[in-house]
Amino acid sequence: MKRLIDYHLNTWKNDPYRQPLLLRGARQVGKTYAVRQLGATYQEFVEINLESDRRTHIAFEKDLDPEKILFDLSVIIKKKIDPQKTLLFLDEIQAKPEALTALRYFYEKMPQLHVIAAGSLLDFTIEKVGIPVGRVQSLYLQPLSFMEFLSALEEYPIMQAILTHSPEKEISTVLHNKTLELVGQYLALGGMPRVIERWIESKDLQVCSTVHAAIIDSYRQDFGKYARQAQIKYVDKIFDHAPIQLARKFKYSSIEGEYRKRELAPALDLLVTAGVLHKIYQSAGQGIPLGAQIDVQDYKTIMLDVGISQAMLGLDLAPWFLTPQTEFINKGQLVEAFIGQEILTYQNPHIKKDLFYWHKETPASQAEVDYLIQKGQIVIPIEVKSGLGRTLKSMQIFLDTHQASPYGMRFSTQNYSIHKNIHSYPLYAVARAITEEDPMNGAFLFLM
Repeated sequence: MKRLIDYHLNTWKNDPYRQPLLLRGARQVGKTYAVRQLGATYQEFVEINLESDRRTHIAFEKDLDPEKILFDLSVIIKKKIDPQKTLLFLDEIQAKPEALTALRYFYEKMPQLHVIAAGSLLDFTIEKVGIPVGRVQSLYLQPLSFMEFLSALEEYPIMQAILTHSPEKEISTVLHNKTLELVGQYLALGGMPRVIERWIESKDLQVCSTVHAAIIDSYRQDFGKYARQAQIKYVDKIFDHAPIQLARKFKYSSIEGEYRKRELAPALDLLVTAGVLHKIYQSAGQGIPLGAQIDVQDYKTIMLDVGISQAMLGLDLAPWFLTPQTEFINKGQLVEAFIGQEILTYQNPHIKKDLFYWHKETPASQAEVDYLIQKGQIVIPIEVKSGLGRTLKSMQIFLDTHQASPYGMRFSTQNYSIHKNIHSYPLYAVARAITEEDPMNGAFLFLM
């Protein structure tokens, strides 16, 4: 499967100002596979897993000189590492924090060596030891986006239609309905690479459900790696409860049992650091950056993948294939989470991005906009409508009170349209709607 990350990895490879690269993201999103794909384009590729091959740890002890490290690694793995020809991949680098520190010396003393590091729990190590500022780059990887899903299904004409269509006119009804059916399939399966691979191979939902269960179990097995023993039960409780509060303001009081926020909040933050959950922060939205105007105590959450969310809730996937229009209406929170997942995926992958929303409460009424994004120098409010509802009262309140926001976006099952200051897009068109540059240049074109 082609991924957007492949394009960015190839760009990194050919960059004369390239730095050692950290590939960051949750477990099972495809980091190792992406690096191996890139490795196939080099004369030599050396992959070292610092978690499974602890013999290699000795290479990063005492002296972090790159020549010594490469010599020691070569002796251990019995393979010469030529800096002029090799892509060196240090997987699960968090197992030896000194290896993370060593990356700065690769940059300073051996810039000709191409080196990538990754790790499912890498961000916890970064929180402890930091990363060399200005000497290491990062790329963030999410589950497959809807556009990557279409690419995996080889639906290239649909991709091109989405990426080139203007919101000023409707798209053909046949194409619109067909693409919404594919959105329904994506919402059932999610974007975890192994799930999509099994779907393409078998077209069997039960096979896909088995993969979902294995991924969920792997996340649970990780709890003991980053949570203290006393915290594990709280992490487990938040993990189980997160799909229930999907895309809603997170309330610890909704969790059954004798639990307190001071115990549960750190557990939620651990899952966010692990990449399993994403917070959607409440922002005033009066300007950029959006993160400068947040209330850190007011947030919604979504899981990293809509397929994982459904699997944890034990929902029947078949209706998404049989009656998707009904499912869009009945599962509005899942549709809202899908849009959040899409927004994250299409942002600049070199920078860790947060999600934002807006709400206003008065004694007489309340208003809420599902997402806020920065597009260029302006703030755009986004509403997600899973059914046929046409009212956008909250959006209008936001636009009336935020003069620097010239228009808003609505994503729904309806066709394209522009009415006054509301740009309406179908659910499948997030990539086209939020991408600033021409989507038919660069990464999206690479997928086709």
